[in-house]
Amino acid sequence: MIYWQIFLAFFIPGIVGYGGGPASIPLVEKEVVDRYGWMDTQEFSEVLALGNSLPGPIATKMAGYIGYAEGGALGAIAGLFGAVAPSLILMIALMAVLFKYKDSREVKNISKVVKPVIAVLIGVMTLDFILTSEASLGGLQTAILMVASYLMLEKWKLHPALVIGLALLYGALTGIS
Repeated sequence: MIYWQIFLAFFIPGIVGYGGGPASIPLVEKEVVDRYGWMDTQEFSEVLALGNSLPGPIATKMAGYIGYAEGGALGAIAGLFGAVAPSLILMIALMAVLFKYKDSREVKNISKVVKPVIAVLIGVMTLDFILTSEASLGGLQTAILMVASYLMLEKWKLHPALVIGLALLYGALTGIS
């Protein structure tokens, strides 16, 4: 029964919480603190602070931690699945609809229209990253890192994680701040 409760404690906020993790946190608190009494408000705020200090979505980190605290490893799995199930269900449903109508002119037009918009969004983000890097590292360091990264990715076909790791190592060794 505890695993079902853990699942529901994160599934329900995921279904009704419009806006993702930050918007669903009060709903999770209502479930965890008020409904099930697994934590008091102080403990919940500490879990929230811990979750915010780590990278990644807050809802899954909280679900894993609280699920583990209440039900061990299976509780963590139940909490994580409860947190991601609403998005998963919606994604599968939308993909089923798109797959059913994939040959329709409307769906093909959607794909054609959205591609340039996504390209612009990525381009704007890239420009913002370059300007931020230039402001903190300077133009020369930014240019060196950009050219080196491009060569490693495109010419030498290194894995992106390795390129990121090498950039981290470069920053640690050179003491760039």
